[in-house]
Amino acid sequence: MTGSQGAWPRRCDTPTGGVARAPRGRGSGCSGGGRGLGAVITPTGGVARAPRGRGSGCSGGGRGPAAGELEGRGLAGGPAPGVRAALATAAAEVGSRLEAAGVSVGAMACGGPVTGCAARRPLHSARAPDVASASNFRAFELLHLHLTLRVEFGPPGPGPGSRGLGGTAALELRCLGPEGAAELHLDSHPCLEVTAAALRRERPGSGEPSEEPVPFHTRPFAHYGQALSVAFPQPCRPGERFQLLLTYRVGEGPGVCWLTPEQTAGKKKPFVYTQGQAVLNRAFFPCFDTPAVKSKYSALIEVPEGFTAVMSATTWEKRGPNQFFFQMCQPIPSYLVALAVGDLVSAEVGPRSRVWAEPCLIEAAKDEYNGVIEEFLATGEKLFGPYVWGRYDLLFMPPSFPFGGMENPCLTFVTPCLLAGDRSLADVIIHEISHSWFGNLVTNANWGEFWLNEGFTMYAQRRISTILFGAAYTCLEAATGRALLRQHMDITGEDHPLNKLRVKIEPGVDPDDTYNETPYEKGFCFVSYLAHLVGDQDKFDNFLKAYVNEFKFQSILADDFLEFYLEYFPELKKKRVDSIPGFEFDRWLNTPGWPPYLPDLSPGDSLMKPAEELAQLWTAENLDLGAIAAVDISTWKTYQLVYFLDKILQKSPLPPGNVKQMGETYPKISNARNAELRLRWSQIVIKNDHQADFKKVQDFLKSQGKQKYTLPLYHAMMSGSEAARLLAKETFSTTAPQLHSNVVNYVRQIMESKS
Repeated sequence: MTGSQGAWPRRCDTPTGGVARAPRGRGSGCSGGGRGLGAVITPTGGVARAPRGRGSGCSGGGRGPAAGELEGRGLAGGPAPGVRAALATAAAEVGSRLEAAGVSVGAMACGGPVTGCAARRPLHSARAPDVASASNFRAFELLHLHLTLRVEFGPPGPGPGSRGLGGTAALELRCLGPEGAAELHLDSHPCLEVTAAALRRERPGSGEPSEEPVPFHTRPFAHYGQALSVAFPQPCRPGERFQLLLTYRVGEGPGVCWLTPEQTAGKKKPFVYTQGQAVLNRAFFPCFDTPAVKSKYSALIEVPEGFTAVMSATTWEKRGPNQFFFQMCQPIPSYLVALAVGDLVSAEVGPRSRVWAEPCLIEAAKDEYNGVIEEFLATGEKLFGPYVWGRYDLLFMPPSFPFGGMENPCLTFVTPCLLAGDRSLADVIIHEISHSWFGNLVTNANWGEFWLNEGFTMYAQRRISTILFGAAYTCLEAATGRALLRQHMDITGEDHPLNKLRVKIEPGVDPDDTYNETPYEKGFCFVSYLAHLVGDQDKFDNFLKAYVNEFKFQSILADDFLEFYLEYFPELKKKRVDSIPGFEFDRWLNTPGWPPYLPDLSPGDSLMKPAEELAQLWTAENLDLGAIAAVDISTWKTYQLVYFLDKILQKSPLPPGNVKQMGETYPKISNARNAELRLRWSQIVIKNDHQADFKKVQDFLKSQGKQKYTLPLYHAMMSGSEAARLLAKETFSTTAPQLHSNVVNYVRQIMESKS
């Protein structure tokens, strides 16, 4: 993710005491992946948005052949004995399955990357490099991807019977090079073992397709991936269409995350999911792992008896007892291809939405979101244009899911912590829904332009929120985001190179390592500044709708967007608003530092001041219970309560007895199911050593494993009283088996550093 955050505070302590952002989601991500619904914890401190499922975070350990290891197996210079027959069998099997699924073997039914579109403007992004990809993606057009995979649960690999995904990836491609091409380079990963490659192309003059094994080899690229190079026996001709069939298996690795039954809600069956953003899907299937490339895809997934597969696809079809067929009929970048397999059931919650969850969570998910999602979608459509993805479904992940959310199209992956029981966290998904236009439909062409995904999504989220919940509530949320940006820049220094909107990612640097608050909140400020220049909210809303329509299904750079902005508003172009001293567009993009312009958030004062005044009353040695009772918090929404509790935490420890009195006065808070309130009440309990409520802290930690909630509480306990440190050790000893491996490692670091 990602990193994917919604409308809730994302602050979180790192194991070393710093502040970090959650994967959006990171998602996402994680923001990511949702904006990730919160802060993620890194072991190094500082403010940084953590990756959604990096490295060992997905129960890593085993791996496939290292770069170059395939050479010498008879594959680098030609097929080894027995491989040719295996390839022919595999190619025939995939071809028959594709045809049975209604996907043309010669042209793939979901065709090229964009259909039904008028001629498009030339894009600056058309020649933009992506240093995070080892592929030669500019030399080919990816017309379609089809995956045929079998899911096998078992112990961690490599050994016989170990868990893994195995099968084939069929890529239909067209050669774009004017001189043709002799080799195809794809992104891959050492954990992904390719065992065979075959090429299907028409014989010149015959019109009939032929299949032949082709040599391939791997080569080093970066610590987060490798290159898979396929050599063509005869160079591809300019414009030639062909299919590449790769047989492979992936077990333990950063892109495919395996959960044991203990890590699920039902505790009975294992679970597996993939996390693609930013550059992790190269550890799921060989691909052009760059947001610059979009294509449609289909997949046939075979699962063990009693399991269900879901994917980020427009259609879902069960094929027999153990097979599921998917098609995504809109072009998407590789990082948005997502798979989850587990004990899953679904329930309809709207005309185009359903929730997916384990059986023990499905009723809670249905009650929480029944009739809710459609209002968010409809408001987004009014603002930004049609929702093109067909369905918008939610998959509630197992409790050990360490991230907030990931905006996989058609099927957002979210934390079960959103199931508050009173719909008080339902609007968190507005951020993920906003990605349906900004990020999924119009996408950054490389990860250095990540603000195009997240800055616009923050703006879109707050426009939807303003319409549905009012300016005051939205400004309160935005003020919290601004405070996080201030905190981030105070720690890193404003002049840190990551505090630009356009980040220069050096070769070898994992894009996940560049994520932080800047693309979200500084990006939001830049979009808000552009709206300020227009001076009319309706006009700017119409511009955003035109922007989405202009660049839909494409990947762009800031240059493409800003060029369109000035064309759309010629009066602004005439005034040369791009070069106003101190507010130059180039300064926004390429100069680190605090945003030159900050939108007015004063409407939020009407909610912030009452919360601040109430918090001040609770700091008194002798409580004025009459004044406290006069403040009715029954109408306060979650965000205002969160703001109030954050102020209480800042003022803690309170005078003796005040926290006990507060818990009795506000059972809505002290006994809440809302995870945001439970986190803050737990922090207050620990900071004030209110041992009577220590069990509530432990119960909260046993109920979920999200990084945003888990790590700051362990940090607080290990920094607290002897009783709090004992609580941390007892809780961790009982909950460690159900936690994600990343979270386990981080908690251990916290406990070791504080011991």
